[in-house]
Amino acid sequence: MEKPRATRDTGKQKVRSAEVGTDILKALAELSPATSLSRLAEHVQMPASKVHRYLQALIASGFAEQNTATNHYGLGREALRVGLAALGSMDVLKVAALPLAELRDELNETCFLAVWGNQGATVVHIEPAVRAVTVVTQLGSVLPLLSSSTGLVFSAFLPSRETVDLRQREIEAGIAHTLADDQAYATACEQIRQRGLHFVHGLLMPGVDALSAPVFNAVGQVAAVLTVVGPTSLFHADEDGPAAKRLLAATQAVSWRMGYQP
Repeated sequence: MEKPRATRDTGKQKVRSAEVGTDILKALAELSPATSLSRLAEHVQMPASKVHRYLQALIASGFAEQNTATNHYGLGREALRVGLAALGSMDVLKVAALPLAELRDELNETCFLAVWGNQGATVVHIEPAVRAVTVVTQLGSVLPLLSSSTGLVFSAFLPSRETVDLRQREIEAGIAHTLADDQAYATACEQIRQRGLHFVHGLLMPGVDALSAPVFNAVGQVAAVLTVVGPTSLFHADEDGPAAKRLLAATQAVSWRMGYQP
């Protein structure tokens, strides 16, 4: 039996109201920490009187608040609670799975995701190249800090307290002696931060090139590193090459999905 027209119209109005309220919440987030009514109305391209009505409803439900001293508006405690719950549900392995597979399909080179574990950069997901000549990377492998592109990207973006002990152990073991010098190490990390990625030619394994870039979470911390590896004869890991551009596009997409705002 078809619903009466009045019921259908009421349902559409509720949906539209929810969409408008969501748009205003998004705008409050984009203009955070606080904004005036006029600026908010301009941002969402709605009359200020209409925005004000929605703001009153959002304030009543705890999703927005108004500073009594400035009369500016910002997100409320309920919005914060929902945001934290969303962040807590973000799993970089799940978020990166599809972009990683798509990157492998585009480049036909082995691509993997590494996270920072107790022992260092640890491979947690691999998409192998689909061809006879491939580079085998083991799931669960722990990569060196100073002699792998993955480890060096973590070095550049992690707080030094996270990497200092591992770096010292590798120096004492004679790994990547060129980065034993503090200045050379600091310069290398700064260059990686400026470029947003790092490449190596046969540093960890002779005849194998690697290209790595960071994935960031909502608070700007490095959550993982995405790496492409391939034989030097077939794969060219250059910072300005097509593979680098595709890698950066993939890591930026994953970072965005993780809530990162550059």
